[in-house]
Amino acid sequence: MASSDLVLTPAGLRFRGRTLPCSIGKGGITDAKREGDGATPAGAHRITGMLYRPDRIPPPQPWAVPIYPGDLWSDDSDDLAYNHMVRAPHPYGHERLRRADPLYDLVLLTDWNWPYATKGRGSAIFLHQWRRPGYPTEGCLAFSRQTLQWIAARIRPDARLIIRSR
Repeated sequence: MASSDLVLTPAGLRFRGRTLPCSIGKGGITDAKREGDGATPAGAHRITGMLYRPDRIPPPQPWAVPIYPGDLWSDDSDDLAYNHMVRAPHPYGHERLRRADPLYDLVLLTDWNWPYATKGRGSAIFLHQWRRPGYPTEGCLAFSRQTLQWIAARIRPDARLIIRSR
């Protein structure tokens, strides 16, 4: 493993010599991820991008992409744009990236089921802000705002996120 890897351990996410508290999916960790199961997929995933709310935070890295009104993420496996960023109006199932709450003020994207999505395999495994410590996600990894910003300032595109089966 490289020092730039993010490694999920039972104690938290290990990155750059620190172990950081995080939350995982309410369905635990799985080797058989499916859309809507609430599980975090095991495997070695790449960080493929970073999104941020320019009205709330400055860009954490030069390669970060702003989230604008109308930015969505398709989570409908019948959509040709399944597991990709899309724009409103969008006729298929999706989630808004520009939320009223702060959960997606800063998002690290992974290559889970991307760029060529397999229908029903699950979408959008993000690293994002948590609701509160220990509160599970729908499959993503979630952190305190401060911790997520610390990671974002140090992460490089193509870093690996390693999640082992438990």
